[in-house]
Amino acid sequence: MRRKLDGLRMLITGASSGIGRAMAILAAEQGAKLLLTARREDRLEELLGVVHAKGCDATYVVGDITDPALHQKLLERARHDLKGLDVLVNNAGIGAYGGFRDASPERLRQLMEVNFFAPVELTRLFLPMLEQGVTPAICNISSILGHRAVPGRSEYCASKFALHGFSDALRAELSTKGIDVILVSPSTTSSEFVDSVIEKRGKPPAKGKFSRTPHHVALAALRAIRKGRHEIIPSKSGYLMVLLDRLCPPLADWVVAKFG
Repeated sequence: MRRKLDGLRMLITGASSGIGRAMAILAAEQGAKLLLTARREDRLEELLGVVHAKGCDATYVVGDITDPALHQKLLERARHDLKGLDVLVNNAGIGAYGGFRDASPERLRQLMEVNFFAPVELTRLFLPMLEQGVTPAICNISSILGHRAVPGRSEYCASKFALHGFSDALRAELSTKGIDVILVSPSTTSSEFVDSVIEKRGKPPAKGKFSRTPHHVALAALRAIRKGRHEIIPSKSGYLMVLLDRLCPPLADWVVAKFG
C-alpha cells in the first residue's frame, strides 16, 4: 500500500542516534507527527529541537525498550498526544561480537530481549491502535545478518533471524487487515552501533568502504514505507551476499568463514 508521510503519526524506537535519529529527521521533513523513544534523554531533547525547527509536531518518552512500563507509557502518549498511531518503527537494537564459546551466558538473553522480544511485544500492544490508523504500517529494522549468519556474531544473528521470521509471518497474517509489514535489512552502517555493543570479544566488525551512513539507510527505509515494500536490503554488497547464499550456499559459507 502506498502512503504519504505527511500527517501520519509515527513511533520510532532507538531514536537518539544512528538510523533512528536519521529517520526521525527525514520523517519530520516529510510532515510526519512523531513519538520518539530511547534511553538517553539529552540526545532526545537535542533531537526534539531539530525536528521542532522543521515544524514537526513531536514528543518523546525516555526509557529502556525492554521495560513493559515504557511500553504502556508509549501507548498512553500515542493515545493522548497523537490520538492514535499509523506507523510503528521498531528500530532499537544492540549488538555483541566474539565467539559463542567465550560468550557470557547473559549475552544471548539480553540480545533477544532487545532485538526480538521488545519489538514483538510493542507490535502486539499497538496492533489494535494500528488497525484504526491511516494506511498503517510496521517497519522492523533488522540486519543483513538476519539473512546470512557470520562467525563471531552467532547470538546477534539469531536475534535478527527471529525478527525476520516474525516479520514474514506477521505480514501474511495482517495482509487482510491493510497493515503493511516492512523489513529493512542493512549491512554495516557507519554509526555508533559498534561502539555501544554489550560485549566485545575478538575482532570487531569492520567499517569498510561498503558501509552505509544512517542517512542512506533511513532514506531507503522511509521510501519503503511510502511504497509499501515488503522488504529491502539497502546496500549492493548485502544484496549480493544474500543472492550468493541462495544460489550457492557452500561458496557463501567459504566467503564468511574466510572474510567474516
